[in-house]
Amino acid sequence: MEKNGVEVNSLKAWILAARPKTLTGAAVPVMIGTALALADSGFHIRIVPTILCFLFAFIMQVDANFVNDYFDFLKGTDDEKRLGPKRACAQGWVTTKAMRWALALTTGLACVVGLPLIYYGGWWMIAVGVICVFFCFLYTTHLSYIGMGDVLVLLFFGIVPVTMTYFLVLPDGMQTVTWECLFASVACGLVIDTLLVINNYRDIDNDRRAGKHTLIVAIGSKWGRVLYLALGVFACLVGNVFHFSEHSWAAWLPIIIYLPLHVSAFIVMRRINKGAALNKVLGLTARNMFFYGLSVAVGFMIS
Repeated sequence: MEKNGVEVNSLKAWILAARPKTLTGAAVPVMIGTALALADSGFHIRIVPTILCFLFAFIMQVDANFVNDYFDFLKGTDDEKRLGPKRACAQGWVTTKAMRWALALTTGLACVVGLPLIYYGGWWMIAVGVICVFFCFLYTTHLSYIGMGDVLVLLFFGIVPVTMTYFLVLPDGMQTVTWECLFASVACGLVIDTLLVINNYRDIDNDRRAGKHTLIVAIGSKWGRVLYLALGVFACLVGNVFHFSEHSWAAWLPIIIYLPLHVSAFIVMRRINKGAALNKVLGLTARNMFFYGLSVAVGFMIS
């Protein structure tokens, strides 16, 4: 049976539900943490926890997308007035029963993949994993509706994955979290938050109708545009002014490569201003995030 041109519960339906383009947001923090660990350890990192960190990040991103798809559909947020990419449950591509099973599977798989990290980081890794899963669900069900989404992005797409990856992949006897790593994690979170900002900027009218009080709803469209630009600029300043004293290329490459792309996307955002056409800026922002992560990672390794 087909719904809106897609076979229900088909492979294509699940790929659409998983939103593979968002995996950039999962890869970039782990990439930055790994690159800094490579630089600081003389290229002697532990391979197994590196692979596990990437897998855990990817699976949790898919899990978060399924949670968002399912619970926003139940709340009625993803209705026919939605301007962003279509959602699987709302379009009928995936049944709610199948999505509940998928949520159980991806959550369980993330726990299985993350469990061996106890060996490399200690028993407190359990607490980190539980917190990640807990807030994965709490974000969509509650916190995104009270303007906390941007804080969670800073934490769970910046501080937590960058610092934990750095800590876990370093060799025995070197495991720590440096100030440089912490600043790198904050800068990463700021860049990835630009994706949430453009999403919420595009959906500002629909979110108001649905009672979803995002930060953009609170500050309005004008300041939402300012915030989008400022996040990318400040992320580069964090690296260049406050940070990366030992890895200067990690500070300058994002300014040379990422910042012009970010400003260009902002100009497109201002020109389009509102409507479904802002999905173009969404694509540009995802691309820019990847180039930010790549430039910082390469900068760490060549400094």
